[in-house]
Amino acid sequence: MTTFDFGDGNGPVPAHQHVNGGGWVADTAIVADTAYVASSARVFGDAWVCGDAEVCGDAEVFGDARVCGNVLVYGNARVYGNARVYGNARVFGNARVYGDAMVYGDAEVYGYARVFDNARVYGDAWVSAGARVSGDAEVCGKAQVFGKARVFGDARVKKTPFRIARTDGYDFIYVPCSDGKMRVIASCRYFTMEEAREHWTKTREGTPLREETMKILDYLESVSEIL
Repeated sequence: MTTFDFGDGNGPVPAHQHVNGGGWVADTAIVADTAYVASSARVFGDAWVCGDAEVCGDAEVFGDARVCGNVLVYGNARVYGNARVYGNARVFGNARVYGDAMVYGDAEVYGYARVFDNARVYGDAWVSAGARVSGDAEVCGKAQVFGKARVFGDARVKKTPFRIARTDGYDFIYVPCSDGKMRVIASCRYFTMEEAREHWTKTREGTPLREETMKILDYLESVSEIL
């Protein structure tokens, strides 16, 4: 019996090299003959790779993840947990898609981006650099979320959000949510505009950051009314 150690703490497990590409695949995983697993890529656990999907470079698909269709997972990317990636989606660089997240359509997740929890990225959307999409958030359409942006809760981003960085490095974005309200996201903060003004008035009273924050909020609100 042929075995291979996938480095996940389970030691050597029964495995084989995929007929199309030669990458190692655990016997517990399912990879279609039409799929491609490059020699340095890995598929293990109970993962599925089906259709014409390709796992290339040093990428890994594991856990109960499903990668199907014309998907490309490459570079040092990881898709794991119960994540689903399908359609023509791309996950590459050092990106991670995990939890119950879904990436599909023509969406791309790359750089050091993370998509997790129940988040959805689809359509022609891009999530890149160090951005995080989590919770029940959705990024879709032609939206591009990048840099240090954080999209979470039940936010819905259908177009590239305005992102403003405060001088201390805090990024502020203003996005619509499923309840019809707009919310301000800044690091772990998730506020309506009224809540945002109240919070930063109390916590930054008498400081230059308060004045700067109020100007940022004013700008975000005014721009949202125009678009």
